[in-house]
Amino acid sequence: MRTHFPEYEIISSASAEDLTLLQLRRSGLVIADLAGESEDPRSVCEHYYSLISQYREIHWVFMVSRSWYSQAVELLMCPTATLLSDVEPIENLVKTVRSGNTHAERISAMLTSPAMNETHDFSYRSVILTLSERKVLRLLGKGWGINQIASLLKKSNKTISAQKNSAMRRLAR
Repeated sequence: MRTHFPEYEIISSASAEDLTLLQLRRSGLVIADLAGESEDPRSVCEHYYSLISQYREIHWVFMVSRSWYSQAVELLMCPTATLLSDVEPIENLVKTVRSGNTHAERISAMLTSPAMNETHDFSYRSVILTLSERKVLRLLGKGWGINQIASLLKKSNKTISAQKNSAMRRLAR
């Protein structure tokens, strides 16, 4: 994120509960990746709903999975919020942030389009990754570096590298 927005002060938090009132008062933009949340979607969306109602001047960008779409539309959609799919390319997120609150597309076309057909190839083998491995790969895919991920997840660089390598080995099999 720092490479795309060097002019912004970027603060990362592991969850909405970690955000301080001072951080929110000073913010003009909050990007929340809800795709990796393991809690129940309704309670997470309700928490963000309360923050949105308190901080109306902030442009809220939520990265949501298809499974969270209905709760996100119900609780998070407002004039200051944008919903993006968790599988959006980083360029779409950058475009949304650069366009600002007034010109942003409110709901990503990837969320409103019909789901892609499932793979019907029976030789396809699913790979199960741990929650930590999925978080690390998702953040790496969004352009984050090992050091940034380590500081966000409050883990060592060595742990993040090991989780990345483990996930890559599992996916290669």
